[in-house]
Parts: sequence; C-alpha cells; structure tokens
Amino acid sequence: MDEAFFTEQEHTPQEAQSIPEAAPNDPTRLEIPADHPIRQLHELRQKEAGALPYPHLCMDEDGVLPPEMLDKEMNRLQSSLKSVCSTRLKAAKGRTRGKHSKKKTEGEAEAEEEELVMDARPWFYLSSDKIYAWMLIFPPVGKGADVTRDMIYQALTAQGISFGLDTALLDRAARERDRYFNLYLVAKGKHAFDGRNGNIVDYFPREIQRVLEVNEFGQVDYTALNLICNAEEGQEICHLIRPTEGEPGRTVTNQEVPAKSGKAVPLPKGRNTEIAEDGDTLVASMPGHVEFSGSTFQVKPVLDIDGDVDFSTGNIKFVGDVNIKGDVLSGFSVKAMGNIYVGGVVEAGSTVEAGGDLTVVKGILGDGTTVIRAGRCIFAKYIENATIFVRENLQTDCIVNGRIYCDGEVLIRSGRGNIIGGRVWAAKRVSASAIGAKSEVKTSIALGGMPCATLEKDLVRKKLANLAVELEKLEAQLDSPAKASLMGKVRMKISVSEHRLKQLEEELDKGRAEIKSQKEQDSGRMECGVAYAGTEISIGDEFLRLRQETHQCVAKLLCDEIVLM
Repeated sequence: MDEAFFTEQEHTPQEAQSIPEAAPNDPTRLEIPADHPIRQLHELRQKEAGALPYPHLCMDEDGVLPPEMLDKEMNRLQSSLKSVCSTRLKAAKGRTRGKHSKKKTEGEAEAEEEELVMDARPWFYLSSDKIYAWMLIFPPVGKGADVTRDMIYQALTAQGISFGLDTALLDRAARERDRYFNLYLVAKGKHAFDGRNGNIVDYFPREIQRVLEVNEFGQVDYTALNLICNAEEGQEICHLIRPTEGEPGRTVTNQEVPAKSGKAVPLPKGRNTEIAEDGDTLVASMPGHVEFSGSTFQVKPVLDIDGDVDFSTGNIKFVGDVNIKGDVLSGFSVKAMGNIYVGGVVEAGSTVEAGGDLTVVKGILGDGTTVIRAGRCIFAKYIENATIFVRENLQTDCIVNGRIYCDGEVLIRSGRGNIIGGRVWAAKRVSASAIGAKSEVKTSIALGGMPCATLEKDLVRKKLANLAVELEKLEAQLDSPAKASLMGKVRMKISVSEHRLKQLEEELDKGRAEIKSQKEQDSGRMECGVAYAGTEISIGDEFLRLRQETHQCVAKLLCDEIVLM
C-alpha cells in the first residue's frame, strides 16, 4: 500500500479520490480493501467537511507491543472495524436519503433529518485478553457534534475502560485536527507474570563424562580422568533456589488477571548428605565421593591407599570408592561397589572388581589368571594377558593376548592402538589402529550378542560343577557336625548359583529375541587402519578369516554375510 495513506497532511476532496492500500510489509497497519465501508465513510466526510487527512490505522505506532499479540489481534480488529463501519455507514446513508426525498413535506423532511443527525462517536476495541484498548473516532454526520473530551470519557465509562489510560493521548485526541479515522492505543493494562519455578544449582556434576581426550601426539593422560569427585564433611553439594510468587495483572476494565506461583522443588537429599541450617543448601555429612544416583546426591566413602595393595593392606573389599596411589601386587584382590582408581599397574595373578568405573593409569599386566571386572567403563594404559569383563565401554592404548568381554565398545585408537592375539568380544563396536600382526598370530574379533551375560553364565556353570564335586566328596565322609555344617553351606551356594543361572538364561533369551528384531547394521562393526592375515571375525553365526593384509578395513554383517569395506 502507498505510504501516503499514513501521512497526516491534508488533501482536498478533488485530490483524495481514493484511499491507497496499506503497506504490505508492515504487520502493525490494517489493510483497507477497496470495498471496505470505512472508505465510503471517509468520502462522505470529505463531501461535508472538505479537506480531511487519510485514515491512520496503525496498531503499534511506537513499536512496543509483542508481535505475537499483534498477529493474533489483527484479524479480530479487521472484523470488528468492518462491522462497526458498516452499521454507521448504513445509518449515514439513511439520513442522506431522507434529506433529499422530494415526496415528503418540508416538515417531514426536517423531522427525519433531525432524527438522523449523527454526532461524532469514539469507538473502542479491546484485545482478547483485555490488556490493550484502541480508540477510533468516527466524525459527525450532518450537523452532528464534533468529538469532545467529555464525549470520549463518557464513552470510556460506558465501555468500562478505566485502568491504564493514556490521559495525555486522550486529551490530545480530542483537540487534534486530524483526530477522525485515526487508531489510537489509549489504554494498557498490566500483564500477569507467573512465578519462577524453584531450581537446584549443582556444585558437583550429575553425570560424569567418561571420555578420554587424545592429544596431538595420539597420547592419553589416564591420570586426568577425574572420575572421583571428593567432598569434605560440610562441603556444599547443591543449593536450592526457591520459587517466586506470581504477580497478578490487571485489564483495562480494571479486572485482576490471576498469576500462578512457581512450583517448589525438593533438595535431592541422599545417603550421607544433610540439609544445612538455612534450609536451602545440601551438604556432605561425611568426607567421600559425591555421586548423583537416581534422583538424589549421595556421598560414598572413599578409601585412600597411599601406596601399594600388598601385605601391608591385604585384600581390599569396600562399599564405596577406592583410590590406590600405587600398584595392585600379584596375588591380591581389590573389590569395591564404587569406582576404583589405580595410579600404578595391576600385576599378574591379581583380581580387581569395580561396581563403577575402573581406571588403571599404568596398565594391566596379567599372566593368564588375572581377572578384571567393571560395572561401567574401564580405562587402562595397556592390557596384557588378562581377562576383562566390562559392562559398558573399554578404552586403552594396546591389548596383547587379552580375553575381552564388553557389552559396549572397545576403543584402541590412542598410543599404539594395537590388538595382538587373544579374543575381543564387543556387543557394539571394535575400533583400533591395527588388528593382528605381521606374524599372522591368531587374533579373534567377535561382534554383537551379549558378551558379559554369556561369560557370566559359563562361569556360573563352572562354579556349579565344582560345587557338585565338593558336595559329592562331603557326602562320602563320615557323619559329623562339621560335615552337616559344610554340606549346608555348599547346598546354599548351589541354590544361589542355580537361581543366578536361571536369571542369566532368561536375560540371554530376552536379549537374543531383541537382537533378532534388530537391523543388520545394529549387529556390531569392526573398524581398523590395518587388519593382518590371521585375524578372525565372527558376527553371530557368521565367520571370516583374513588371508591377506587389509588396510582401512570396516567389517559388518550384510545379507547374512560378513563383508569388508
């Protein structure tokens, strides 16, 4: 639409033959179609009063209103304006016809003309939430009275508009020469503001990122994992931000707009934590490792071993986290329900079992009898001649003659990045720089399935077989109180093992059913820079042995066949 439509200069009736269209790119201005009744009212006023500025129909002259509200109200305003203009135009035309009737007596015409005289009329439009009110003043028709300040305020009272009035604008509108056919924003109510919900500010992470960062030299600093977050007694764990009350609003008709208050959230208080005197702070009630589990923060006790696990400490069994600065020497075991950190090496013939993560800074040096278990992830510099049981992911620089059972991914990309000899079974992915060796040593890679559950099932069966042999030997002994006591203990162990075996068989059956429903690309994949001859790959029932050295190798199952890409 031509911008001249919105200028405030005056034009003679001869110059203003039509009202231009609205600017198409201005969402705050109303479009006036050619057949809109406001055009005819404008022309009628021009004939009676002479010069008359063009209508100025802008909802937001100052650009301060929310765009989403303007989008919502534009169509409503268009519809309401058209309706009121049609009604007024109909009445105005009725007056004109009565004035020019030739068949009526002079007295009848004067009486009808007097009845149809139309004073100026302030018309108000309220937004759907009644927070904003606009005014448009229609000019008088015939000998009707011009708009006055009292007339505007009487109309406001009749509409019930009394809050947030722009009195200066209203007073000016009553005096302005171009006050007719202009849209004024004359009242602004007060929006209601809902209160903010309560919030928790954490000083310890709820989820520890178990990702190793490789430097520009392809090396990993296993001392910088920071998987154990220690806290002192009384140290703040998190702080509560309380909810705020809502602030009610008010409409231009002076009605209250209710507001919602924010929702409170509880402090995530868990084991070995307490709420401070201020009622808003959660603190550790004992020194230990802070961990978020389920929906609460917990403080787990941390056992610090300043040196090695040896005869000075004996075997370690702990309910929390264990932090070992030295080595785990041959023949000793470390078992913890939480995380285990070993600053040195895990030597041959030792056993380490972590309920959480296991970090071995200098590596695992086994002798074929070394067994390592982790309920989550394992990070180690290297692994040699050891059996590894890991429920999530394993990351290391090198694996030599290892027996790896991993329910997640085995990543050997940093350092040497080699897998040489042994067997690696990963449910999801094996990624290494090199697999096998030029000597064509047998190196087995198995993908998919449920490695940990399968291994545990085999171990439980082996244990049951040993217990059956032990029970048979006890039964062959002479009856005695010691024999009865020992047989009772063995039978209890057999019962527990049988129950665990049943659980594992159900878990495996369920897992196999899920695996069958999966797509082939979900059955696992092997990625490596080079795979040497002698490398064996198995996915499910499919098997492939490499006969030659293969570079930039990706192995996966396609159409029930292992393919290299």
